[in-house]
Amino acid sequence: MKLGAYTACLHDKTLDGALAILRDLGLNSAEINAGGFIGTPHIPVDELLSSAEARESYLATFAEYGIELTALNCNGNPLHPDPEIHHGDDLKRTIKLAGLLGIKTVITMSGLPAAEAGGTRPSWTVIPWDSVYKETLDYQWDEVAVPFWKEIQTLAAESDVNVAIEMHPHNLVFNPATMKRLVALTTPEGGVNRVGAEMDPSHLFWQHIDPIAAIEDLGDLIFFAAAKDTLIHETAAVNGVLDDRFEWIPAEENPVGLGGRYTVTRWPAVPGWSFVAVGRGHDVAFWTSFLSALEQHTPVRAVNIEHEDASFGQIEGLEFAARNLLEAAQTVTA
Repeated sequence: MKLGAYTACLHDKTLDGALAILRDLGLNSAEINAGGFIGTPHIPVDELLSSAEARESYLATFAEYGIELTALNCNGNPLHPDPEIHHGDDLKRTIKLAGLLGIKTVITMSGLPAAEAGGTRPSWTVIPWDSVYKETLDYQWDEVAVPFWKEIQTLAAESDVNVAIEMHPHNLVFNPATMKRLVALTTPEGGVNRVGAEMDPSHLFWQHIDPIAAIEDLGDLIFFAAAKDTLIHETAAVNGVLDDRFEWIPAEENPVGLGGRYTVTRWPAVPGWSFVAVGRGHDVAFWTSFLSALEQHTPVRAVNIEHEDASFGQIEGLEFAARNLLEAAQTVTA
C-alpha cells in the first residue's frame, strides 16, 4: 500500500519542493488539489486539459521524485446553490483531467443544496423528526443531488475514473448509510458504479462512528483513504461535539477564501474536538488496525495524510504524521 500526503498543506511550495518534502519523509504517494474550496498551486489545470505534451511532462515530475500521483482532489460544495460558486463545474473538469492523466481517483464531497428551490444558502438537515425537515431532505436528494450525481456517474465512466466522496458533515453524505443511499440512487441500471467513499476517519471519530466498523460495512465501496486524526477534548463532556461558537475573522487578517464571498471562520478557543496529526488522537495500534482493515475489506491501495493540526508547523505536522503512519504500515506487513 502506498503512503503519501495531500499537498494542500504545502501550498506555498513549488510542486518540486512539495514532492521533495514527501520523498524525504519516506512517502511515495501524492494527492493534488485541482479545484473546489482552495486554489491549484501544484497543478496547471487548463494547460493540462489542452496539451498531451504538458500532461506527459507533469507526470514525469512525480517520477523524478519516486512518487506516484494517486489522486486529484476537488473538495468543495458541488451542489452549492449560490450561482457564484462553481465547485460542481470544478469537479467535472477534475474528472476529465484525471481521465486524461490516467489517474483513477478523484476525491470530493457530496455537496449540500439549499433547503428549497430558489435558495442561495446551503442548509444541513439531520434528524428529520418534523415533516418540514423531511420535506427539505426529499427536495435536496430527489431534485438536486440525485440528478447531479447521475451525471457524475456518467462522466466518471466515460473518463474511466472513480469518484471518492469524503463523508463530511455539512454534506448530504456524511456517514456510511448516506454513502450507500447515494450509490443506490445513482448507479446506472445494469452499469458499473463509479461513486464511492474516501475513508477519512477524522470526520467519523467526532460523530462517534468506529472507522473500522465503517470499513467493514462499506467494503468495496471505499475507493480511497485519508490519514487524519481527531482529538475529542474534555469540553465535549459538557457541550458535546456540536458547537456553534465560531467567530468571524476580520478582513484585515485575510481569512482563507472558500469561493465567491465566503471565507473560513475562527474555531472556538477550546472546542469539543479538533483535527490533529496521525497519532495524537489515536495511537499507532489504531492506525495499524485501520490499514489492516483497508487491506482486508477494500480495494484501497493508497492512503494520503491530510495535515490540519494547528498545534504543529507545516513540515513538523507532516513529519509527525508520516512517522506514525509508516510505523503502523510496518506493523501490518510484519
